Amino acid sequence: MRRPLEPGQDLSIRSTQRLADAGAVTSVGSRGDSYDNALAETIIGLDKTELIRRRGPWKGLDQVEHATLEWVDWFNHRRLLEPIGHLPPAEFEAATTEGRIPAAPPDSSTQASDKPRAVQ
Repeated sequence: MRRPLEPGQDLSIRSTQRLADAGAVTSVGSRGDSYDNALAETIIGLDKTELIRRRGPWKGLDQVEHATLEWVDWFNHRRLLEPIGHLPPAEFEAATTEGRIPAAPPDSSTQASDKPRAVQ
């Protein structure tokens, strides 16, 4: 006997099945696990904060979809990310895939001090 589904669980199961049917590969762990959900929720939150609320009001769904595609392109190809040397994520990924490790400029704000008793 199966236990009853929790609220929202049915949607998660259907979403996971649709991804599997499309041949999508999960990034970490098993399909539909908390790591994948947390990553998706983080990106959705960023999209809402940086795009939807900041650039609205919107005239329709088509306008939101087009703006979202532009934002995703910027997020992957033009956003400069400090932890990877102020490079866009797509450029860093391409370099590491080719076996090149881009040189990250030293950033004194993230390095520990070598002075005794220094506040970190």
